[in-house]
Amino acid sequence: MPAMTSFRSVVDPSDCDFLGHMNVSRYFAACSDGVFAIQSEMGLTANDMRDGRRLSFAVVNAQSDFRAELSAGDAIRLETSVMEIGSKSMTFRHRLIRSAGGTVAFETVFKCVLLSLETRRAAEIPDDVRETAAQWSEQEA
Repeated sequence: MPAMTSFRSVVDPSDCDFLGHMNVSRYFAACSDGVFAIQSEMGLTANDMRDGRRLSFAVVNAQSDFRAELSAGDAIRLETSVMEIGSKSMTFRHRLIRSAGGTVAFETVFKCVLLSLETRRAAEIPDDVRETAAQWSEQEA
């Protein structure tokens, strides 16, 4: 399955809760960063969002599984693939992996709509974005 590394970090002690493991909010923050990274690779950059086409993906549904704890000092990476490309939506699979050993600590599926930042409504995915996204598609060509 083709995937891109969309985020890398090291778990900081401030990312951890009083139980001593990475807080749930940090898992989702990593995935949010991953969506922005992959959409930038698709041609929807921060400058494009501000001054260009004014489009960005927005999460409308998330299904998640926490599989292993992450602790301060763990190097992590997020691998993102595209499960489905619709006319106005895209579904992403994110796997947060502990770099040492390759353990999948968290997996989530984000269904996102392409949001017009002008109208605040779903917009058609441009052909160039769709074509670029296909390189990370889990679907066989």
